[in-house]
Amino acid sequence: MTGSRDKAKQYALKLLSYRGRSEREIQERLRKKGFTNSAVSSTIKYLKEIGLIDDISLAENLKRQALATKMLAQEGAKRYMLSRGITREIVDRAFCHGEDMDLDNAARLTDRKLRKLRNYPADIIKRRLYYFLSRRGYSSETISKALKDKNLKEE
Repeated sequence: MTGSRDKAKQYALKLLSYRGRSEREIQERLRKKGFTNSAVSSTIKYLKEIGLIDDISLAENLKRQALATKMLAQEGAKRYMLSRGITREIVDRAFCHGEDMDLDNAARLTDRKLRKLRNYPADIIKRRLYYFLSRRGYSSETISKALKDKNLKEE
């Protein structure tokens, strides 16, 4: 019995050596690997006690990564965090400060994408930019503001 728990801890530590993971991600991976519920729960408890699983700090890191590196909108960042196993409550708490980086990020993404689309007609550029930004979670109002600032002229 203890051998199973030790192997579960070793496997969880190996997973955490690659990247930070949420409690749910570790549980799912351990169960998928075939460990018993008691081995999974004792491993999770152990990892929480030593501070290797902390969904709140992981949420802050994922938020920063999603907004700054991936340049997702706040809604896109929330979806990303939820897909990584962070609970809705923790995600909402991470975004309670009301940062409004969306318009800045949308403008930067638009500039970057415009360089690749410069040979297309304005209507195609607008359409592609709109769908590109909407897939990243930006609201239609934010997209409209970002595109309006770019003064795309009809040809």
